[in-house]
Amino acid sequence: MTEKKAIIFDLDGVIVDTATFHFYAWRNLARKLGIDFNEKDNEQLKGVSRVESLKKILEWGNKSIPDDEFEQLMEEKNREYLSYVDQMQPEDILPDVMPTLEFLKVNKVRMAIGSASKNTKRILNNVGLLDLFDAIVDGIKVTKAKPDPEVFLTGANNLNVDPKECLVFEDSIAGVTAANAGGFLSVGIGDAETLHHAHHCFSDFNEIGNDFFTKAGFQFTKSKN
Repeated sequence: MTEKKAIIFDLDGVIVDTATFHFYAWRNLARKLGIDFNEKDNEQLKGVSRVESLKKILEWGNKSIPDDEFEQLMEEKNREYLSYVDQMQPEDILPDVMPTLEFLKVNKVRMAIGSASKNTKRILNNVGLLDLFDAIVDGIKVTKAKPDPEVFLTGANNLNVDPKECLVFEDSIAGVTAANAGGFLSVGIGDAETLHHAHHCFSDFNEIGNDFFTKAGFQFTKSKN
């Protein structure tokens, strides 16, 4: 087993739950276009960029729109989404995430965020986690959306580790696919059936004991259990 040295976390659905915010905003936009949109549709947009998400919605509704309207709709969606984001506080960090992050920090594990969201730093600042991570790779720094592994490969490069030395925590199908494609050890957070292609899968962080990281290949000088 290759020794592990670092972890890259997706943001939405892993560290915080902003999926509901995205759902509300995309649903309202779809309704404006006369397109049906439900929570199952929203699952297919997890980990996908804003541009690609709107393209998918238009494809589902068999609609095409001018480029200027496309840009306008993306901005409208983002404004509504940010209205929810700006109300976020540290209490919005998902349950049992903080003990895991604190354990890893104490044990000097290098950590990064790898997210398609261009609002990543804004969210992290609102919940008080902006300074916790050694690197932040977001939709501003990369051009290829998941399932392309660019965001994770960039994160590994910023952490100065080989992908084989790094875990990726993801809650989306596209994200797990991207991690696997990049040569990372993927850890799914969510439904095991949906994320069946992840190397490991947990319903939430409550299921992840500190001993998991030792079994995954991290070598700690002293147990912090």
